[in-house]
Amino acid sequence: MSTDEPKQQQTLDADVDVALPSPQPGARAMAQHSFITSVLRSIQQRSIEQRVLAGFGLVFAGILVISVISYRNMTILIRNGHQDQRSHEFIQLLGAMGQAMDDAENGHRRFLVTGDESYLAAYHTLRERAPEFARYLRELTSPDSSQGAHVTHLEQLITQQLQEERNAIELRNKTGFEAVRGMALTGVAKASLEAARKLQAQMEQEENKALAQRVIESTSTTRSSIILLSIGALLLFVLLAAVYYLIRHDITARRRIAEELHHRGELLEAANKELEAFSYSVSHDLRAPLRHIDGYASLLAKATALSLDDKAKRYLHTISEAATRMGQLIDDLLVFSRMGRQEMLRGTVNLDQLIAAVLHDLRHDLQDRTISWTIAQLPDVTGDAAMLRQVFVNLIANAIKFTGTQPNATIEIGSRSDDPNEAVLFVRDNGVGFDMQYANKLFGVFQRLHRADEFEGTGIGLANVRRIIHRHGGKTWAEGALGKGATFYVSLPIARPST
Repeated sequence: MSTDEPKQQQTLDADVDVALPSPQPGARAMAQHSFITSVLRSIQQRSIEQRVLAGFGLVFAGILVISVISYRNMTILIRNGHQDQRSHEFIQLLGAMGQAMDDAENGHRRFLVTGDESYLAAYHTLRERAPEFARYLRELTSPDSSQGAHVTHLEQLITQQLQEERNAIELRNKTGFEAVRGMALTGVAKASLEAARKLQAQMEQEENKALAQRVIESTSTTRSSIILLSIGALLLFVLLAAVYYLIRHDITARRRIAEELHHRGELLEAANKELEAFSYSVSHDLRAPLRHIDGYASLLAKATALSLDDKAKRYLHTISEAATRMGQLIDDLLVFSRMGRQEMLRGTVNLDQLIAAVLHDLRHDLQDRTISWTIAQLPDVTGDAAMLRQVFVNLIANAIKFTGTQPNATIEIGSRSDDPNEAVLFVRDNGVGFDMQYANKLFGVFQRLHRADEFEGTGIGLANVRRIIHRHGGKTWAEGALGKGATFYVSLPIARPST
């Protein structure tokens, strides 16, 4: 990047020389020239990352402004579209009403001449539909608008026409044709009909004028929206160009880091495999010498049972116990090593059944013990059933072991749901507990917080628990206090019902 800076500096200087206007006489021109120069120099002094970030900010601000304006324009277009539809319906309804009024008047005149009441069908139709026409027109107009007042006036004219025609019909039926001859020739509601036609024409003209204004407004809004969308597309192009520019300068370093991390990961994986293979091999190789030590110590004790004193017998017994303990440590180490290599068989695990099976396996450890059990209903989880069985065997066995000094031992197994995607399970006891300042050592290999002569064990069990739970993507932790018991927690993913 340092080699490109002089070239970029020369290019920008050249651009400045071309882009800057030629000095003009006057203080105003000199001030403009100085301002532009200072802005360009300020941009040149920024790093590439700062320029890109500044460009991002400008582009995002522009897109935000364009989005707000485009939303307003679309709202206007939608509103105008609805109003145009109402205007067309209004004009169409006006035409239908005018035609109904003409048909009623024409049919009425024919009735006056002939006396045939079939010609009054249009009149009766207008009488029935006039209130409906008026209601539809009111729904399509605002009550406070001029059109709303026109609708009220038009309704009055229709009512007046119908009343005049009704009076003429009654007169014709009572006195005959001669009494209504003049009305038949000129029309009974001629004045009302003419006034209604003029009013309808005025209403239609006003509605067409409003339509034309909305068309102009919608056209202008559409044009501005197109322009804004074009600007938005340009800003997006600038944004993509800036992203490409940033990635192009950063991709080499990222590739180098990724390759280095991959290489280190391969080395770490190889080292872990070598370490596990070494521990497995050493553990197997140690078995034979330990068996020899334990076996020959037993043979020596039998062969010299009469000649050895109590002190020598105690020595041999200590040797045999140490060999047995070392064998147990090796077995636990093999289990711990195998847990890191064993393939996981994931599935839905019913913890209630699993806990019941674990307690059945540990029934021999519960002989001559009085323990109060509290076992809640546990959720189904996702995991390897065999591995999770080992987890709860270790946790429950520890609870049984460390409550051995309590005359009234209590052990609780339960769960809580802090996260909808995982379950937190716990095993709580009222045993000897531990000091919380040493809690970080609990899950380590061969870590013990109590002496071997107090409580048996190798210190591998909780290390296995943590390794298994971590392979399931969960966490392990513990809480406790000296003489007040301990609670061990594990988190596991909740099993989802299949759909």
